[in-house]
Amino acid sequence: MAHRKTHNSPLALTYAQSLLDLGWERNSAVDLGQELNEIAQLLQNEPIFRDYLADPGIGQAERAQAVETIFKGRVAELVYNFIEVLNSHGRLRLLEQIAAAYGDLLEAKLGNVEVGVTTAQQLGADELEQVRQRVGQTLGKNAIVHQYVDDSIIGGLVIRVGDQVIDASVKQQLASIRQQLLAGAP
Repeated sequence: MAHRKTHNSPLALTYAQSLLDLGWERNSAVDLGQELNEIAQLLQNEPIFRDYLADPGIGQAERAQAVETIFKGRVAELVYNFIEVLNSHGRLRLLEQIAAAYGDLLEAKLGNVEVGVTTAQQLGADELEQVRQRVGQTLGKNAIVHQYVDDSIIGGLVIRVGDQVIDASVKQQLASIRQQLLAGAP
């Protein structure tokens, strides 16, 4: 499951945390996350259905019938019950946000951290594994590494973990030297 840390609304986090706690107790947290991810993808791919679920003009009973027809027996019982609870509270419009929040919370609970590594050239499997291990050891977590290539950095690498960026690129080093030279000039 590839999730990027997103800004989650407090309400979405509350619902996601509740579902995660139940899933964790039942040893099904990862499977629930995959199902939520698939539902979020469905909503992204079917904007008419997403708008239908969010439409305040559609009654709860009508929406409940649609939810039953579409999801019952096709998703885990806990996920189906969760969707029913969201409907009864008029919160189905939050389903995509809840899925994203669930993914973030699950990754944190599993000790995983998403790491973006940008290099000037594609790293080999061994080099990428070395980067993954070093970053993971430094953070004390299991690093899930996503590699990006940008030849404009010339060499070195740029590591992004959430909002933090460690720029050890040649481009950055040259810019730093340039700034120092300009600062020292009359």
